[in-house]
Amino acid sequence: MQGLRRKVIYIATFEAIAITVCSFAFAGIADKSLGHSSMLAVMTSIVAVVWNFTFTSAFEAWERRQAVRGRSIKRRVAHACCFELGLIVLIVPMMAWWLDMSLLHALVMDIGLVAFFLTYTFIFNYCFDRIFGLPSSAQPST
Repeated sequence: MQGLRRKVIYIATFEAIAITVCSFAFAGIADKSLGHSSMLAVMTSIVAVVWNFTFTSAFEAWERRQAVRGRSIKRRVAHACCFELGLIVLIVPMMAWWLDMSLLHALVMDIGLVAFFLTYTFIFNYCFDRIFGLPSSAQPST
């Protein structure tokens, strides 16, 4: 599976799992109701979807220009780390506002989620590629 269809399935599956996990995590960490926390999870998911589509498109464009094809562990780690760093910049201010806390407190709270998402992103991408195959940008030249 390639192109837009691949991206839509990837993002929808990734975010559905993320919303569920984050709703419970935000509720537990910030001592807020599940409803309030779920709204934050949906808002962060919307931001993450836009970032995911933008970042993945840029990453695959970069990947197409590389002499060495495929997705090594090093490339997968770089992908996950760069994606998560961008997401921190976008989401921490929203978390601080929604949960009525300082940016520093929101950043500290987000560190645990970042650790989870680094692992989750890596495992999810690996499994997704095993199930659906590599995107054309990462397939070896023939």
